Amino acid sequence: MTDRFSENKIILITRKTRLDDLILRFNTEAQARFYIEHLGSDFSDYVLEDKKYKSAVKEATNTLSRLGRLQILDRSFVPNFIFGKEDIIVALGQDGLVANILKYLDKQPVVGVNPDPDHYEGILLPYIVFELADVIQKVLKKSSAIRQITMARAVLNTGQSMYGVNDIFIGPKTHISARYSIQIEKKKEDQSSSGIIVSTGLGSSGWLRSVIAGATGISSATTGRQIEVRQKTKFTWESDYLYYSVREPWPSKTSSANLTFGKITKRNPLKITSAMPESGVLFSDGIETDFIEFNSGTVATIGVADKKGHLVVKG
Repeated sequence: MTDRFSENKIILITRKTRLDDLILRFNTEAQARFYIEHLGSDFSDYVLEDKKYKSAVKEATNTLSRLGRLQILDRSFVPNFIFGKEDIIVALGQDGLVANILKYLDKQPVVGVNPDPDHYEGILLPYIVFELADVIQKVLKKSSAIRQITMARAVLNTGQSMYGVNDIFIGPKTHISARYSIQIEKKKEDQSSSGIIVSTGLGSSGWLRSVIAGATGISSATTGRQIEVRQKTKFTWESDYLYYSVREPWPSKTSSANLTFGKITKRNPLKITSAMPESGVLFSDGIETDFIEFNSGTVATIGVADKKGHLVVKG
């Protein structure tokens, strides 16, 4: 006989701390300390962060194990993990952890938990550890508030595909020019640039905003007029469209720079054909190591994904 509140499966997704990564690199904490302090940095910051996170993991484990069948999963295993349809996902980490998880799910609710509110902004982490018991019980009773997050999806003519919760990058693996043709609606042109960013509503306050801010700053400097970054580039998480932006387009005898920014909808996806013999890639949400090759002849069609992420929020 069990004292658990439910027999539902709860998956607690954790991540390695900076101290964990340093120990993996230098074999021991003492050697990691020597390296950091030799460079003049404060090693105690790494230790304190690690202590806070491990304490949060312990508290979350104790709470969740009383509420359901708990499984703890490191973020590195998420891409290859098979989630059950009724699983409840708890992400304990920074905002990026939530974004990395959502694209591998299909309607399972995600509870974002901030392990250190003093240091993490936590836009996608509305809860702290001590609120877990209440929020999980609401999720189990299906009475919690859910925000549906629009995702982007890239489908390649090779049969591969990729989801993006914040954004999808298409371009060169290294700092070289990307060569490709770009098409949206009936407009098409050959381009050379440092890559294309496709942003969702969730990601519109991140990479897209920085691109717009840079372009706006250049425009202000060259025209002598102060131009503000327009708020319309920031759209809601649920918006049923995306924006694409071309980074550093280069107009030349063989390339144009007219299709540099625009809206992508379900009816009007973005189509990109690679002309890069090598080093072309697609990756999403800043995870450069999890990429798809995008070399000559490969065609990527990028549009609004059919599935949405389900994030539990405070109602």
